Amino acid sequence: MIVCLCNALTDRDVRDAAARGAERVSQVYRECGCRVDCGKCAREMRDILRTPPRPPALAAAE
Repeated sequence: MIVCLCNALTDRDVRDAAARGAERVSQVYRECGCRVDCGKCAREMRDILRTPPRPPALAAAE
């Protein structure tokens, strides 16, 4: 699912950035090599960052 239209970031991009250590929205942008534009996605990104990662078996089933 697209989370950030301005930078075409998906929920997977956000989770991958979190797996690499991003804990804040600004860190997600940095990890993805982009920057905030309109900021409407910040709430959704924060929600994703707060959600615990899924076990590998569940993530592979998607």
